[in-house]
Amino acid sequence: MHPATLTTRALGRALVARQLLAERARMTALEAVEHLVGLQAQAPKPPYFGLWSRLAGFRAEELAALLRERQVVRVSVMRGTVHLVSAADCLQLRPLTRVLYERILRTNYRERLAGADPAEIAEAGLSLLRQQPRSARELAVELGELWPTHDPQALSQAARALCDVVQIPPRGLWGRSGQPTYETIESWLGRPVSPEPSVERVVLRYLGAFGPASVMDAQTWSGLTRLGEVVERLRPQLRVFRSESGRELFDLPDAPRPDPELPLPARFVAEYDNLILSHADRTRVIDDAARRTIASRNGQVPGTILLDGRVRGMWKAEQPRRKAATLTVTPFGRRLTGDEEQAVAVEGERLLRFAVHGGEEDDTPGAEEYTVGFAAPAGL
Repeated sequence: MHPATLTTRALGRALVARQLLAERARMTALEAVEHLVGLQAQAPKPPYFGLWSRLAGFRAEELAALLRERQVVRVSVMRGTVHLVSAADCLQLRPLTRVLYERILRTNYRERLAGADPAEIAEAGLSLLRQQPRSARELAVELGELWPTHDPQALSQAARALCDVVQIPPRGLWGRSGQPTYETIESWLGRPVSPEPSVERVVLRYLGAFGPASVMDAQTWSGLTRLGEVVERLRPQLRVFRSESGRELFDLPDAPRPDPELPLPARFVAEYDNLILSHADRTRVIDDAARRTIASRNGQVPGTILLDGRVRGMWKAEQPRRKAATLTVTPFGRRLTGDEEQAVAVEGERLLRFAVHGGEEDDTPGAEEYTVGFAAPAGL
């Protein structure tokens, strides 16, 4: 019996639904972070907007409290990038993805670290961080004293790549600022990373949040290689489909696969959101031409807009005054229709209110100004 074929539209509906973007979910922020297997978090604010788009009644303070209470952490895991994950997931994901950072170090810092033993750098870094939290600059200064003939910035990068560390608050708190400060995972969470992390369990959770997906999709999301072997071990407990191009896709048997005609609302997707970063074939939600439009040489990923389950533009919010905020929407390829602009404007004003108040009620006097504007379409 041949596997059933899933259309690109069907795959898109499945992804949007599992990403909690078909309708706002009634779950806690911690439950959502775990369901999504984390949110990419190079910048502090995107995870807040990511959860606002996904959860009913989300307040920024709910996530900030989880950071302060050490129930979620900012840690470098999938794809060599900072993610916001639950404490429990941190202990599983960090040892699985540590190999990515070792690879990055060998590729990008070999010459700058020539003659220095990476294991010794890691041990020195751990010793310093066990004494007290330190910034990247502080690590560079102190490690530079131990290896005076080497680039201090490279030494600091090596220590942060090889040591199991998290970025601690106030970094990542809503309405706060500050450079990343690092502490060991064991010190911050009170327990070490798992000595036997389960890559099989992580792949299953990936499928639950991003499937149906191919082996290459899972490798793109995680940054890990040789996941084909893992999927083969899991095959007896998975459903198998094919994409329209013939690629084999895997899924959890009971995972939701909505009707391809399921109506979907306008949604604002946060900067760096995993929705558009976690598949090798991303055409289920974004055309290749649109991907080129949002591509950036320095790795920045703008906020995007979903209409009918597909990326149709990008957005940028600014707050020139305390009670004023503006949102600029740039559609891709064509102007939005009147109905599309109306849907985007309504959702956009809600986003601006969240940007200003963080989901809290505001009873202070004074008029508020929220402006949603539409720029000329970006050429595709």
